[in-house]
Amino acid sequence: MIDENGEQMGIVTSKKALELAIDKNLDLVEIAPQAKPPVCKIMDYGKYRFEIAKKEKEQRKNQKVIAVKEIRLTPNIDDHDFFTKVNNAIKFLKSGDKVKVSVRFRGREVTHASLGETILVRFGEACAEFGNVEKKPKLEGKNMAMFISPTGEK
Repeated sequence: MIDENGEQMGIVTSKKALELAIDKNLDLVEIAPQAKPPVCKIMDYGKYRFEIAKKEKEQRKNQKVIAVKEIRLTPNIDDHDFFTKVNNAIKFLKSGDKVKVSVRFRGREVTHASLGETILVRFGEACAEFGNVEKKPKLEGKNMAMFISPTGEK
């Protein structure tokens, strides 16, 4: 058993440990139930849970979440629309997000998949300064997709 100050009290019966905890108006918490004999500690359990939650919240705050943003194109996209989409992708890459660029084929357009691939390669070259192509263009059903991940510097 360990008391509230962190000092070891030795092996104590569970009944006596519970009485000590009640006398000090604290809780008896089993720390290591798999140990022989099990290790218990006298502490304020509510305060302990609050501190653990606080540490977890701090860790989540320091964690960077990378989102995947999607940009959709068509095989017969015009230049101005293309560069507007490129600018949006660059904005996403600067903020540290990955970008999924997909070309959606409608109807018989899928027979000309090479057009979509050239558009995606051109898109990758336009974004090359801010990101690098993680996955090359790949046809999946009626969509052709490519992933671009941000480079290290912003």
